[in-house]
Amino acid sequence: MASLCVIGHLARDVVAGTAPRIGGGPFHAARALHALSHRAIVVAKCGEPDRDAFGRQLAAFGLPVAVKSGGETTAFSFSYDAAGTRTMAVDAIGEPWQVSDIPQTLLRGVGWLHVPALLHGDFDEEAFAWLARGRRILYDGQGLVRTRAVGPLELSGALDRGVLRHVDVLKLAEEEADAVGDVRELGVPEVLVTRGPVGSTIVTQDGEVDVPARAVDADPTGAGDAFSAAYMASRADGHTSLSAARRATALVGALLAGRA
Repeated sequence: MASLCVIGHLARDVVAGTAPRIGGGPFHAARALHALSHRAIVVAKCGEPDRDAFGRQLAAFGLPVAVKSGGETTAFSFSYDAAGTRTMAVDAIGEPWQVSDIPQTLLRGVGWLHVPALLHGDFDEEAFAWLARGRRILYDGQGLVRTRAVGPLELSGALDRGVLRHVDVLKLAEEEADAVGDVRELGVPEVLVTRGPVGSTIVTQDGEVDVPARAVDADPTGAGDAFSAAYMASRADGHTSLSAARRATALVGALLAGRA
C-alpha cells in the first residue's frame, strides 16, 4: 500500500450544547482509515491541556501518531436543524503550523498527504510548500474559505488561493463551493464537492460526475473528513476518481450507520 499521512489541527467540538469532545480532521480521518484497515501516519496539533487526552484517543485507532502542542486548541460550537443544515461558531483558534512543527523524518516516503485545515491560515505558506514536495496533496477547502476569526463562522471566496498550486485534490462542502464560485477555474486537477446526504460531485478536466449517497439519520460531524481520507486511500491504491468517490461514500455511510 502507498504510504499515507494526515496532518492538521485537532479541535474541541461542542455539538448542540453537549460536553466538549475531540474533533478535527486528524481524528475523523484516522477513524476512517482504521475502518479501512489502511496504514497511515497521523500528525496532529492542539493546545497543551488537551494533548494527552486527545493523543490517547487518536492512538486508539492503532495508527502511528505524533501530536504537537502549542497555543490553544481550535474550538467550535455548532448545531444542526431538522434539514441537517449546520450553524457554527468559532470559539478559539489554534496557532498555525510551521515547518518546525512538522516531524520531517516521520514523513519520509509519504506519497499522499491529506491536509484537513480547519480555518484559513492553519498552515503558513512555507509549511504547505514543504509538505507538497514530492507528494500528492488532498486539501480540505475549509482552509480556503473559512475566515480566521472568533465568532459566527464566515465563509469568503476572496481569501488567498496561492496554496492551490500545491494541491492535487480539493474537497469542498457545498456551501464552500458556493463561496468559491466556479470550481473549474481553481486550476486543481480534481475537485470533490460534498453535498451531505445527497452525495457528492467530482469535477475534473473531463467534466462532472455525481456520486449519490443514501441518507443516514445520524450525527454527520466528521463525515467530510472521513470521506476525504477514504478517497485518498483509494486513489493511492490505484482507483479512479469515480471509484474512489464511490468507495468513500460507502464507508461514510457505514460509519454513520455504526457498521464500521
